[in-house]
Amino acid sequence: QLQLVESGGGSVEPGGSLRPSCVTPTFTSPADYYTIGWFRQAPGKGREGVSCISSSGGTTYYKDFVKGRFTISRDNAKNTVYLQMNSLRPEDTGIYYCAAKRWFGASGSMCYDPQWYNYWGQGTQVTVSS
Repeated sequence: QLQLVESGGGSVEPGGSLRPSCVTPTFTSPADYYTIGWFRQAPGKGREGVSCISSSGGTTYYKDFVKGRFTISRDNAKNTVYLQMNSLRPEDTGIYYCAAKRWFGASGSMCYDPQWYNYWGQGTQVTVSS
């Protein structure tokens, strides 16, 4: 059973920073076989794609509303993907999930579709409020 575990959420004021991480401790294949995506879900809204990273880490994708503020990265030796979030806004509030799909190379916009993924973590809460 593949597991993804998120951590690193929290509460910050607008303009603050957080760095959630996604650990994949039980992958039976090397971590670099999987594309990883970050999603978020605000109260009363659907789950939306935020950013994703290819299996090698060589290709990254960002939705327009986080470009220039968020940075996705991965350390395959540690089976960990990070989402550095700077200049946080109240509208960034929500539960942040990571998801995994066994996929090599660039995925294009498919990586923003939650139905494309096979495995999900339990989520970590991010709250941006003054």
